[in-house]
Amino acid sequence: MRTNLRMLRRVQKYIRDKELLHEGNKVLVCVSGGADSVALLDVLLRSGYECIVAHCNFHLRGAESDRDEAFVRELCAHIGERLPHPQAWMANGVPLRVRAFDTLSYARAQHVGVEVAARELRYTWFDELARESGCAAIAVAHHQNDQAETVIMNIRRGCGVNGLCGMRAVANNMFAGDRLEDASLQVRGKNIPIIRPLLCTTHEYICHYLRDIRGLQWVEDSTNSDTQFKRNAVREELSHWSKAEIEHVAELAERMQQL
Repeated sequence: MRTNLRMLRRVQKYIRDKELLHEGNKVLVCVSGGADSVALLDVLLRSGYECIVAHCNFHLRGAESDRDEAFVRELCAHIGERLPHPQAWMANGVPLRVRAFDTLSYARAQHVGVEVAARELRYTWFDELARESGCAAIAVAHHQNDQAETVIMNIRRGCGVNGLCGMRAVANNMFAGDRLEDASLQVRGKNIPIIRPLLCTTHEYICHYLRDIRGLQWVEDSTNSDTQFKRNAVREELSHWSKAEIEHVAELAERMQQL
């Protein structure tokens, strides 16, 4: 039982310590269908938060994009059955909102790369959807491996202290309707923050949690192995690092944020 609860308790403590959510909060959970976002949804549901799932179909990977959408629809319909005490609002499954984007057309119109276009589209929509649904926060599934990737990429670009801070547990939404410079104002509810409850754990442990503890499936994005993308190339390098080394870089970012 202790092993079963370790991941849950770790994330719950991180949420409390960082004041990411409070009891009774409704949260928009961004779910791609990958291991990290599936684990995020499961942990938040097991922690008692009312969740609304947002899924983006960018139509960039043909049939694989539609496969991901179908998987998330099935997940939301049945994940409540895996909970010991499903709440009344889950009677018809976890509420799901899906948005299809013509990402390539948007990228051409805005003269930006596809990755930048996808980020702008999803975070703008997340903010709109969170406001409409009365959510206190937008939860994304970044974890310590993502943190290490971000810090290493920032160092390679030639960063200062801010670059060493990496991603924060609570962050501004750069594409919100009313952007605020002061992140503390967002926590008080004047804007809807982006939160990262999984920054306290690694991708390795997330997969262990899903496969060996919860028995939940996920889908893989085939483009994650394409090292033509800079982040994927860094991810490939870090795949040879130990779990402890990944944690050390993530802890460095945490210390720099405190400083």
